[in-house]
Order: sequence, then C-alpha cells, then structure tokens
Amino acid sequence: MAPSTDDDQRLRDLAMLRRVRDRIDREYAQPLDVDALARGINVSAGHLSREFKKAYGESVYSYLMTRRIERAMALLRRGDLSVTEVCYEVGCSSLGTFSTRFTELVGVPPSVFRQQPDGIFEALPSVLAKRVARPIRNREAPAEPRA
Repeated sequence: MAPSTDDDQRLRDLAMLRRVRDRIDREYAQPLDVDALARGINVSAGHLSREFKKAYGESVYSYLMTRRIERAMALLRRGDLSVTEVCYEVGCSSLGTFSTRFTELVGVPPSVFRQQPDGIFEALPSVLAKRVARPIRNREAPAEPRA
C-alpha cells in the first residue's frame, strides 16, 4: 500500500525542518533569525515557528540559543577569550542577552563558568561528560546557591 498524500507531505515537512536545524547547527555564529531561516526554505516565519516547535518541542530561537551557548561553554573552558569576545564569537550581538540566556541555561553566569576548573569532568566517561555539560533548555537550570 502506497503512503498517503498526507504522509508524503509530512515527510517533506520534516525534511525541511531538518534542513533548518542543520543550518542552525552549521551557521549558529551567523546573524540568524526566524525570518531569515524561513526565507531560506520559502515559508512564512509563523509557519516555520509552529512546525519547528511541533516537531522538536522548542522554538527556533531557543534551539539557536542553545547551540550558541553550547559553543560558548567550550570557548569559555578553553580560557583564551573574554566573555565579551565569546559572546560575539558565537553570534550574539548583545552581551546582556547572552549573559542572561547563558545563566538561564547553564545555571551560572559566563564569568563564573569561565572560572570553574578545567578538569571538572575528567573522571567521567566522555559520553556522560557531554550529557552533564549540555545546557539545560527551558530555564530548568537550578539557581546557584547564594553565599
């Protein structure tokens, strides 16, 4: 039995969304926004936003910022760039927005994260270290205890 037209359309839509996600993964440091991503696949920004969230459970912007924060974490661990330099290196144009979003996803400000010891995950197998170090989406990071 051949797949229905609806199934074919759904597969095309998923392939389109995967292209958007792949572009974000590749070009996270470029000035990307929902309008530009939507133009790249010839759909409206609203349609892209709705379909992306339905398929991946988060907004296009949230996915983009998570990629940027993941890269920022790696650059901050490396230690040779300032927080401001890292902000611009990962494609953010506002240090305030970058710092706020970093803190929401990671649980500590970028300046504090940068000061944490490099070998913090040394004892963990790499697969677990990647999982533990991945930013938490949707503001789920626990708040840093206040001294």
